[in-house]
Amino acid sequence: MDTIFFILANVVQFCIEPLNWLLIFLPLSLLFLSLRKPALCKRFLVLALLDLVLVGWIPSAEVFLRALEDIVPKTTISELSEKDIGGIIILGGAIEGGQISIDRGEVSVGSSAERITKAFELIRKYPDLPYIFSGYSGRLLPQGLSEADAFKQLVQEQGLNQAMAHYENRSRNTYENVLFIKPMIAEYGSKSDSDQPKPWLLITSASHMYRSVKIFQKQGIQVIPVPVDYQTANTPHWWRFDLEDGAENWNKLAHEVIGLIGYWVTGKI
Repeated sequence: MDTIFFILANVVQFCIEPLNWLLIFLPLSLLFLSLRKPALCKRFLVLALLDLVLVGWIPSAEVFLRALEDIVPKTTISELSEKDIGGIIILGGAIEGGQISIDRGEVSVGSSAERITKAFELIRKYPDLPYIFSGYSGRLLPQGLSEADAFKQLVQEQGLNQAMAHYENRSRNTYENVLFIKPMIAEYGSKSDSDQPKPWLLITSASHMYRSVKIFQKQGIQVIPVPVDYQTANTPHWWRFDLEDGAENWNKLAHEVIGLIGYWVTGKI
């Protein structure tokens, strides 16, 4: 069932991302052109043009993405004491991994690199805390190195404390992240004087934090959110047009909306 949900979520996301609508509008315009129906051809060309404007005009997705990023406030790390923290959780999604890492012998980090850099910062700041990296691959057809194995390679290259490192390399989405690391948290996390588990620091992208926290709460795991990888500022860029950044924003927004709706419908949050 989880596999069906994983595949369906990816298919639905592909269908609702505005840039992908060009795959419908442009072939239809060519079809009607070949059928000598210029009026219909022009309509679909206009729709294709409007679609590009929607994607490239940054505020079209930015205003919604900013609202999503602001739901969970930032945690002031300096106010936290190591004795009050059970450990550190790093969710996958930043490492490309895959076949490229194997072929080239180097780990490729994607646009969410702050998940990795913040993890390194906290691992150095709290060297005695256990940390868990969770992630196999978010792709429908994964190949090559898993994200967890790639992160393990980065930890070795950075000379970080490997004695406190733990890896979960089966999960394909956020729900599986939480499900598979839940027993690891119980095993490796430190406990308070009342024998209650301490909250773990949770590192993931700001747009992804709300859904992640809700899933952890559903599983009865207390976390302290450490959102990173912000894509929006305090004020929208009303006059900015950029197809590449716009497409990326719509991708992140669609991913979270589909995830939230899907997890709510299936009772995962």
